[in-house]
Amino acid sequence: MKNLMIKRVVCAGSILLTGMVSLAEIEPTWESLAANYDVPDWFVDGKLGVWFHWGIPSSIKDGRPHDGSHYGAWMYGTEGQLSAAKHPEAVQKLTDWHDKTYGPHAEFGYEDLIPEFTAKNWDPDALVREVKDVGARFIMPVACHHDNFDMYDSSHPWNSVDMGPKRDTLKEWKAAARKHGLKFGVSTHLYWSPRFFNSARKYQDEGTLESKLFNMDYSPKSYSSQDSWNEHWYARCWEIIEKYDPDMFNNDSPYPTIKSGESLGIKLFTDYVNKDQKENNGKQDVVLSFKDSKANKAAFTYNMERGSAAQIEPEPWMWATDLSGTWFYRNGASNRMRIPVMVGNAIDAISKNGVVMLNIALTGEGTIPDNQMEYLNAFRDLMHVNGEGIYNSRPWKVFGEGPLVIKDGRGNENNAPWCQHDIRFTTKDGNLYAFVLAPPTEDIVIKTLAKGGLLEKAIAAVSLMGSDEKIRWKQTDEGLVIKCPKAQLCPHVIGFKVVLN
Repeated sequence: MKNLMIKRVVCAGSILLTGMVSLAEIEPTWESLAANYDVPDWFVDGKLGVWFHWGIPSSIKDGRPHDGSHYGAWMYGTEGQLSAAKHPEAVQKLTDWHDKTYGPHAEFGYEDLIPEFTAKNWDPDALVREVKDVGARFIMPVACHHDNFDMYDSSHPWNSVDMGPKRDTLKEWKAAARKHGLKFGVSTHLYWSPRFFNSARKYQDEGTLESKLFNMDYSPKSYSSQDSWNEHWYARCWEIIEKYDPDMFNNDSPYPTIKSGESLGIKLFTDYVNKDQKENNGKQDVVLSFKDSKANKAAFTYNMERGSAAQIEPEPWMWATDLSGTWFYRNGASNRMRIPVMVGNAIDAISKNGVVMLNIALTGEGTIPDNQMEYLNAFRDLMHVNGEGIYNSRPWKVFGEGPLVIKDGRGNENNAPWCQHDIRFTTKDGNLYAFVLAPPTEDIVIKTLAKGGLLEKAIAAVSLMGSDEKIRWKQTDEGLVIKCPKAQLCPHVIGFKVVLN
């Protein structure tokens, strides 16, 4: 992270060095944002957050075919749709299912699903209390997904206060987060929506309330170069920032570019950070995240959704993954990533300067399904037993060792099993922490910690986190050899504290 006390400030083409953080505004350029963006410690220290995908798709009747989070697009067919053309057979199954279950699209469209989204058992206070006990330090509910339905008190007529639950869910999420001492983020996916509903337009009439939901004022193919759309996107996003003042803003979609979008993307991002710095005497206390791999990653926090890092990243980043298998709830959905793999992946990300964001797909009634709770319980075990080596930690000289090779980048999320030879490191307060990413069945040999290796100090003690068991160990030319412990309180990962002197 950049030094907060000696800060480069780009102003009118010049670089100033100051002894304190400057209150000068960040200019709406990538260069200025990169020079001034600082990830706050609460995010890097907290290590674990929870994303909530919850909305209209959560209440669709049981039995629907697989659709990921794209029901609103796929139910109308493949024409010009986001991702639908790549899955014609799956889309056809879904359109047939919708017609059979709800009736013809002309008579029962996506908008008619909203009354079924009741949220009758949603208790944000209980949910936040639950994920805090799991170990989460921040939450990030979806404010608006591709379906253009706002989950808050919005100026856009299609929102959760006027329809469906008749509740301002962002307001209630934030109140619960504040009560339980968690940071509060929001995620918007709005920029996809004109394209998302392309095939639905043939069932709508222009100038109606429904036409606003289906974005009929904007071109489904060239909306990104329409000033009216880019201005609309900015206004909707800024409304969230002004009204709910989130600690984290995640833009989970494209955004207006400098070339064709009036620079409104970079303007929104810099306006958000500027607003925060003004309110905090020049110190940044918010996180700005999105998924643009081509942008300067010093200017934001990269959301490596369903991805992995091959090495320690120079800037803190976020590994976002999903517990449900479909992002939004669908009864019968399952996650192809097994629990032991996900827990190991989390430690792997943390060892490489990453922060973990687990998505929970709530039911339409607002509850956590049992199969997702199994994943959360595994993380509860991990954080309760090994939290000392996770919270407030930082990467060490190397991330670790072992045979499993992790591919780099989004879309390369690991699904292969870990073994006891896969070791990951963190460091805190001068101590080293070594995590074995599978329950050991024999003595553990950490080759990186051999005599004459990377350690600059001598090993004074080795202990097993979460246990009082006396650990037998020795440092040899081959590595740090640890006798296989009897106690393994966390069923998927065990962690050792290595005290140096």
